[in-house]
Amino acid sequence: MSKPAASTRPGVHVWLILMKAHGAIQSVAAKSIADSNLCPSDFQILEILLHKGALPVNLIGRKIMLTSGSISTAVNRLEKRNLVRRDPSVNDARVIYVSLTGTGHALIQRIFSRHAQRMEDVFGPLSDQERRLLEELLKKIGKHAETLGTSPGRNQNILTSR
Repeated sequence: MSKPAASTRPGVHVWLILMKAHGAIQSVAAKSIADSNLCPSDFQILEILLHKGALPVNLIGRKIMLTSGSISTAVNRLEKRNLVRRDPSVNDARVIYVSLTGTGHALIQRIFSRHAQRMEDVFGPLSDQERRLLEELLKKIGKHAETLGTSPGRNQNILTSR
């Protein structure tokens, strides 16, 4: 496979723009859930359960890039608040499923609705075509970075890790 022609835009320049945009979007996202009394990982867990239904604990951790210890701590925290429950798998006693309780479902529906609107506000300047193109480009770069072995570890900040 041949390499693409050298770009006149240095990769580090594109990376800096991406990081700046990520920071700004992350700030809006954090504010959209700030008054919910949920930390970002708790929000992510509830959100994935809202959209995917009951899932094994380890799969939730992989999907939102949390270590097994972190996902267990987060699920414990949510369980104490009666937002999720754990149920053993009917097929494999080693597997524990996590699902939303009625209270958890009502909470995440309300919070996610507000969060989704804020994300619409963020991406409002983009047309549908531009959104699709952005999605394609980000996926392409992400997959390529994974092949280079440069993707950071789970929740690892590449600027502060050594």
